[in-house]
Amino acid sequence: MESLNEFKTFTSALPDLNYLMPVLFVGHGSPMNGIEDNEFSQRWTSIAKEIPTPTAVLVISAHWFTKGTSITAMDFPKTIHDFGGFPEALYQVQYPAPGNPLLAKETASLIHSTHVELDHDWGLDHGTWTIVRHMYPDAKIPVLQLSIDYSKPASFHYELAKELFALRKKGVLIIGSGNMVHNLRMVAWDKLNGPAYGYDWALHMNQTFKDLIQHGDHQPLIHYEQLGKEAMLAIPTPEHYLPLLYTLGLQDKKDTVHFFNDQPVGGSLTMTSVKIG
Repeated sequence: MESLNEFKTFTSALPDLNYLMPVLFVGHGSPMNGIEDNEFSQRWTSIAKEIPTPTAVLVISAHWFTKGTSITAMDFPKTIHDFGGFPEALYQVQYPAPGNPLLAKETASLIHSTHVELDHDWGLDHGTWTIVRHMYPDAKIPVLQLSIDYSKPASFHYELAKELFALRKKGVLIIGSGNMVHNLRMVAWDKLNGPAYGYDWALHMNQTFKDLIQHGDHQPLIHYEQLGKEAMLAIPTPEHYLPLLYTLGLQDKKDTVHFFNDQPVGGSLTMTSVKIG
């Protein structure tokens, strides 16, 4: 890894534009969504056509959980197959999007709440490429990842996101990738491939999250552990939920909120996704 201190001055990677790029939180679900043509992947494809073409994509993925904060800073990030037990076709997928080292340095310079390492070892994990390959199949738009520091509270991540706001002015599409409700220990595996199905507690919490998001009431979402036992069933571990807080932290007062892929899967998961702006 490199230290940002080595780059005290540098030219801006991207100019400011005359609009704010929308921000997304995407429920990514199973890695198989990366190669399947289903209602979720089809919506990822269509939403890319509804927003401006980004100058770059920055993803905060549930699957890059680190001590400290890092950003990918290589010219060509590798495609990471960070899962097991899936068909061979999934392991053969490559998403050869370029990186943007200069943008990585600029992004790191925006963050003052913590030190950011410039990483050359990670790449694009399935929380990123399974979504982005449907949105931008030509793989020509630079894609970067920002890690999630597991040692920090939810409020830290929400506040850090605010420091990234300037990227929206540069046409960078920032995506939080996880799942609002994500409890793999309670999945009804026999219902995964059938009609949409959610346990009562999962549906209740998903609606609670949506209502709070719709009303711009972010504090209960930051302090989700105070929302009761059902919230803790929905978020038994934080890694899939924290990307949502990055998306919310980037919201502007004038932004509209739109939900998509709003369906439960396997009882204890939801694919509910959010477009802000």
